[in-house]
Amino acid sequence: MVRTLALIGAPTSAGAYAPGQEKAPAAFRAHGIAGVLERAGWELRDSGDVEPFRWRPDPSRPSAMNQDAVIRVATEVSARVAAALGRREGALVLGGDCTVELGTVAGALKDGRSTGLVYVDLDTDLNPPAASDGALDWTVVAHLLDVEGAARELSALGPRRPMLTDRELLYVAARPETPIEHAVLRARNLPVVALEEVHRDPQRAGRRAAEWGARFDRLLVHVDVDALSYTAFPIAENVRREDGLSLAELGALLGALLAVPNWAALTITEVNPDHAPEEAATFRAFLAMLEQAFAGAAGTPATR
Repeated sequence: MVRTLALIGAPTSAGAYAPGQEKAPAAFRAHGIAGVLERAGWELRDSGDVEPFRWRPDPSRPSAMNQDAVIRVATEVSARVAAALGRREGALVLGGDCTVELGTVAGALKDGRSTGLVYVDLDTDLNPPAASDGALDWTVVAHLLDVEGAARELSALGPRRPMLTDRELLYVAARPETPIEHAVLRARNLPVVALEEVHRDPQRAGRRAAEWGARFDRLLVHVDVDALSYTAFPIAENVRREDGLSLAELGALLGALLAVPNWAALTITEVNPDHAPEEAATFRAFLAMLEQAFAGAAGTPATR
């Protein structure tokens, strides 16, 4: 059975710390993502890119820089995701910084179906704007859950507020860093598949996440490539030298998650092509991982 996948580019670094991530969708296309998906058994509908935005300083709004651009991009992504799911297609959203996930979730919610989000990232992104350093990509989940201090303009992007409840979010590999992240995680008892659990058995961790998501009409998967160990696989925006996932571990997680019948959308964010020492080789390895994960999902009956 051949399934159709809508490819949606979000070339933006509006919510980031510096330029670079806006180049990712073009790099994915230049290095052959269309052929990869077709070889994996998918019929591809390229829905093009939303209007691009390259990061710039925004002293007029120091705690939420480039917020207007973040809203515009998320709104455009939302419309394209909703259209794809309405056609019973899968959606692959290529960021861009991780604020594009606001658009993916908003689009998936438009027809009222129950939706769960698996968030693969070392960070929890639970900081409201006033507690962040001005980069909105550190606040994404705070806005999805509408935590105290969230900006209404962002948390109200979807058809309901909050866009997600606590039971509709699962973290994979996350390790909170700020006091606010720790406090929100504890207070809301948000579920986490720990990084150490993924290291021990990534396939089992993926199955656990997939089982968690089985209750929803739609399962969304967010991958922030900052979850990868940067020194082992340098492709992410964040260059911190911390323990993270290997590319093989990420592939095992995605293989389990994309194969479930209710999987609807994958959003890949925080890719900075400028950080890859050898861009062609780096993307070739990343795309090979994606090809294997999508090949396992191609024959799964769609329930979008």
